[in-house]
Amino acid sequence: MPVDTKRVRGPDESQSPLLFARLDAEPKPGPLLPRADGRSAAEPRPVFARAGLVSQADGSVYAECGLSKVLCAVYGPREIERKEERRLSGAALGCEFRFAPFSCKKRAAWIQGNLEKEYSSIMEQSLQPAVCLHKYPRSQIDVYVIVLENDGSTLAAALTCASMALAEAGIEMFDVVVGCSLRQCGAISLLDPTALEEFNAASSKGVDNGSMTVALLPTLNQISGLVSKGEWEKQTSVEAIKACVEGCQKLYSVVQQCLTRSVKRKIPEFVSKA
Repeated sequence: MPVDTKRVRGPDESQSPLLFARLDAEPKPGPLLPRADGRSAAEPRPVFARAGLVSQADGSVYAECGLSKVLCAVYGPREIERKEERRLSGAALGCEFRFAPFSCKKRAAWIQGNLEKEYSSIMEQSLQPAVCLHKYPRSQIDVYVIVLENDGSTLAAALTCASMALAEAGIEMFDVVVGCSLRQCGAISLLDPTALEEFNAASSKGVDNGSMTVALLPTLNQISGLVSKGEWEKQTSVEAIKACVEGCQKLYSVVQQCLTRSVKRKIPEFVSKA
């Protein structure tokens, strides 16, 4: 898929804004419970989603999961320029995940990093089972996700946002994809963790200490993607998957409402054109 390698994201010589930040204002990791935002351990953050904000894209969705903000744009299906890359069996789905330079405390480089490449691959594998690729032979569908603000669980938010953007673009799908993350620390399970609650391999060691992200097809009740980090006991991992599935089901109503509002906004346009 096309990649923009010429855009300059910032000046070559600049000073980090962290140099001017107060040291006492830096949040420090503390006990996981009670949670800083007042949520219970099994409660996801409030979600806001709105479709159709990028006018040039075939489908787009802006989503907020707490303080995490994600924007997704979908282009296609369109014909593949190179004949050798065309598939008679179905469309080629490409995903690109990026962090905006200002989304994290440490400024992101203009070259796609290892974490961004990993998330792009995970998104592609998780979204493919939900899209009817066989309906669009010899074509490609490009999904671009950019994180505007990173406050944890960005992969789960990106999966949900990308799925809604595909549906908003009018691409036939078996089901939408809803993502949910979980942080496990011993006997404590935190659903939809924030940046301070997320798993850090350098400082978190021991069994039953890690993180998990699940991509669910809620109507079909099937898991299309699962990523975990850390060490897990068998029973703990099973319970974590169940908790993530329940969290996805809770967020499914938000996805339905967002797509319903998008369709209602488009109905007057179709009527006027007719």
